[in-house]
Amino acid sequence: MSNAVIALGANLKLRGNEPKVTLRDALDAISRHGVVIRAVSRFYETPCFPAGAGPDYVNAAALIETEKSSADLLAVLHQIEHEFGRERVQRWGMRTLDLDLVCYDDQILPDNAEFDRWLTLSPEEQRQSAPEQLILPHPRLQDRAFVLVPMADVAPDWRHPVLGRTVREMLADLPVEDIAAVTAA
Repeated sequence: MSNAVIALGANLKLRGNEPKVTLRDALDAISRHGVVIRAVSRFYETPCFPAGAGPDYVNAAALIETEKSSADLLAVLHQIEHEFGRERVQRWGMRTLDLDLVCYDDQILPDNAEFDRWLTLSPEEQRQSAPEQLILPHPRLQDRAFVLVPMADVAPDWRHPVLGRTVREMLADLPVEDIAAVTAA
């Protein structure tokens, strides 16, 4: 069995339901796919990213255990997003559901060189480019309070296999105002 963290987010209503309901339903859907949910963070309200791109988000993180490979798990997450009305029309756009595989054990995928390339992309390149393959750990997790704050609830001692920093340490590295903007929902 492998351990992984999934980041969950939504900022649009789905079938008249608020994003909190969508996230709870998504967790149920994940568990129906043979994934064991070990812990779920509190739900947090977070400013839309990038700023001004839509309504604020509700974000959470789930620590899971699975026998699925990282690629198979990602396929399940994409299937669930689709079932929940996710349309991939705009990078970092509004969405009914976003499920990101943040880390999977200590895997670095597809390899160190490609991970490093994605890690060092400029903000403009990040906006314009989406990877065609799974990149693990998520190359932006260390930059995002909306990922690290919920992740600290479920895996505070997970250590980034490239950066060598725990979730707590990466969170402490962020600007105080970024962390303060992530509030309990």
